[in-house]
Amino acid sequence: MAEERTRVDFNAPTSLVERADSVVEILDISRTRLLIDALEDELEELATNEEFRRRLSDAYYDGRIDYDTVESVLGREEALRMKLLRESIDRTPPEPQLEDGLPSDDAFYDDDLPEWTDSQSSESSDDESHA
Repeated sequence: MAEERTRVDFNAPTSLVERADSVVEILDISRTRLLIDALEDELEELATNEEFRRRLSDAYYDGRIDYDTVESVLGREEALRMKLLRESIDRTPPEPQLEDGLPSDDAFYDDDLPEWTDSQSSESSDDESHA
């Protein structure tokens, strides 16, 4: 099934059109084919350009462009990655809630502190006593 086509009309410098016409004569292709190929090549190159990708992601995260635009430029996998990142950035992390509140300093520090002992040292001394 052929993709729908859109007619595009634009003004270009005469010297550029003349260069393009020379190339299409040599390659024996239409001017339209040359322009489509050049546009596709430029878009593929932009998709791998770090500066362009940064600007695209900034525009997406700022809400200036939508998911479909990102997908059409970068492809489904990269667009989905950006979508998931955006959702994780937008999500407010849950705030822990204490049911009874914090204990007072007196209650917290009132008990005697247990003395820490190295559990490996006590195990090794038990092993030595059985030898």
